[in-house]
Amino acid sequence: MAQYVLVSIAWPYANSDIHQGNVTGSHLPGDIYARYHRLRGNHVVMVSGSDSHGTPVTVKAEEMGMSNLAVYEHYHSRFLELFRRLGISYDLFTSTHTENHFKVSQDMFSQLLKNGYLYRKVTPQMYSPEAGKFLPDRYVEGTCPNCGYPGARGDQCDNCNTLFESAAELINPRSKRDNSLLELRDTEHFFLDLPAIAEDALSAWIHDDKEHWRPQVINFARNFVDQGLIGRAVTRDMDWGIPVPVEDGFDGKVLYVWFEAVIGYLSATIEWAHNQGDPEAWRNWWYNPGARTLYFIGKDNVPFHAVFWPAQLLGSHGLYSDDPQAVLNLPYDVPANEFMNMEGQKISGSRNWGVWMLDALDRYDPDPLRYYLTTNMPETRDSDWSWSGFIERNNNELVANWGNLVNRVLNMTQRYFGGVVQEPGELTPVDIALLAAIDEGLDTVGALYDACKFRAAVQETLRLSSLVNQYLEETSPWTVFKTDPAATGRALYVATQAINGLKILWAPVLPFTSQTLHEILGEAGTLFGEQRIERYDEATRSHLGLTYAGADAVGHWARSAIPAGRQLPKPRALFKKLEPELAEQELARLGPKPVVGT
Repeated sequence: MAQYVLVSIAWPYANSDIHQGNVTGSHLPGDIYARYHRLRGNHVVMVSGSDSHGTPVTVKAEEMGMSNLAVYEHYHSRFLELFRRLGISYDLFTSTHTENHFKVSQDMFSQLLKNGYLYRKVTPQMYSPEAGKFLPDRYVEGTCPNCGYPGARGDQCDNCNTLFESAAELINPRSKRDNSLLELRDTEHFFLDLPAIAEDALSAWIHDDKEHWRPQVINFARNFVDQGLIGRAVTRDMDWGIPVPVEDGFDGKVLYVWFEAVIGYLSATIEWAHNQGDPEAWRNWWYNPGARTLYFIGKDNVPFHAVFWPAQLLGSHGLYSDDPQAVLNLPYDVPANEFMNMEGQKISGSRNWGVWMLDALDRYDPDPLRYYLTTNMPETRDSDWSWSGFIERNNNELVANWGNLVNRVLNMTQRYFGGVVQEPGELTPVDIALLAAIDEGLDTVGALYDACKFRAAVQETLRLSSLVNQYLEETSPWTVFKTDPAATGRALYVATQAINGLKILWAPVLPFTSQTLHEILGEAGTLFGEQRIERYDEATRSHLGLTYAGADAVGHWARSAIPAGRQLPKPRALFKKLEPELAEQELARLGPKPVVGT
């Protein structure tokens, strides 16, 4: 029976272009997982959007002398173009700046308040006499009290990932805007009663069986809860964002971004259902006990997705339901990735030290970029992007192994038989063993994709490709043609069936070239449909979004047979060899290499 699978991907701040670390950290692994499950015939919805209300957006707006809205719209449109060109197949990539998201976020706030899990509290917050207002946490910098890092933000230390309840916890806090001195003043906010939710339900849930979770993720989440939670502010003093849905005393305050951005997974699914003309369809993923919800994020987002978001879901029981105790589906898995570095150093936007993916797509095809990011994906530990490594893997694996295999088989079919697939006659034990290995790969590689072990899935598929190359060496169809053309025809027939099966195994990682091979093999339809950038009409606002049109071949996680007698189109190369000197050219595009420790 087809399963309902919701693929939720971290929402990028709409304040800068996306680099390779962002892509391999969340967007690409989520896309690979979604594509695999579409091929399995499951009901997949993959959602995310631009986080338009975070203080990184307002900081960028001040730097550029633009409005917050203009900055968000600028980067949002660039995100859409990147994902379309790189093949990140969102069913909906929207934003937090829509009427729909405003409503759903305010509804969850109101439900938490109704259920008794929000409380008011007056706390001292950083106030800038120079600016005449309270400063959001990201406008405050200071020394981390935990690790001594001098550039810690007011909400989190990026060096040790410590979260702060208030920027007042920093040592020597100062304004990022003008380095002026700050003072503490009282202000009232709503807080999420995390200790109460933990006692009522969260602690039991986090300690339930989660053997399929990555150890570093579940161990962190359990320790985070077991060490004791504290109430966390869900509102803040700011005028850019979602208004607090209460009538008294909260003018000039908005919902905190950490609280409302994760609600985007729900609001985006609701928006997607509305756009499909079936407004209640979202319930199949959120109120269906058999559905799976996965969150693809970076390791710095683990507490927000493995602790705080489940707490919001548990505390808002009864939301959009006639059953006051009904709880929206909790995460099935949070396969958080570690970080990707750049040539041995941390990626740095200010130093132009990174691979800005939209720019890279002007020079390179999408599948080689996807391939290298997957083979180098930081699934269990930090990894590193190397331009020389990218070129070596492209040339030695994509071109010399998989691409060469396809070229050999199809070009020999053209040379010896005019492109017509031959009748194989009776298959030999060697032929049968090869095709059995490919068919077994559908199980083994599929299990790796399903377990979010994408690096291992690529390595196993590459091994199977090498197995077919080895088969060609052993059968040597180019040698036996003069004396036994039927044997040559049989070997090429078997190899053609094998590469058609490998095409499916590669498809989640290499969707563009897999579609090309699909067509070269004379197959009809598309493996993955198409994406479109569309403008949606909201009640009071229009916004650009990325949508995905369903595929013709959904459910084809199988090796279909290429029939004997089929006339194949003229083959063309799937991949291009890259010259080694390109690595130095790419490094020359970067800024000065960062100094270790800065």
